[in-house]
Amino acid sequence: MKKNFYVVVLFISLATIASCSKKNTYSSSGGSNNPPAGSNAVTMSGMAFNPTNISVTVGTTVTWTNNDAMSHTVTSNDGTSFNSGTIAAGSTFSFKFMTAGTYAYHCTFHAGMTGTVVVTP
Repeated sequence: MKKNFYVVVLFISLATIASCSKKNTYSSSGGSNNPPAGSNAVTMSGMAFNPTNISVTVGTTVTWTNNDAMSHTVTSNDGTSFNSGTIAAGSTFSFKFMTAGTYAYHCTFHAGMTGTVVVTP
């Protein structure tokens, strides 16, 4: 019985250490999960994409980072431009935009999560 208790305590301790060691893709002052202004980074946090709208030039790779505790997707509204599949908590998805245009997207799991990438020449 005592041995099982120590195994459980060890497992919980290791799980806690592992979850605390995840690194953000970027850093910012004030402990915010928001990407720096003018960057090509989007976070998923609080059941929202942040920033909601982003502008980049052709050839730019945009990276979405899931900072929520649940899985999300990054799926183009047209259904063909890009689709991340399931992005687990703490994971990222990147897509390189090679054509100018406006790309609306959403999370297929959470209808209220929407965003737009505007790609200029």
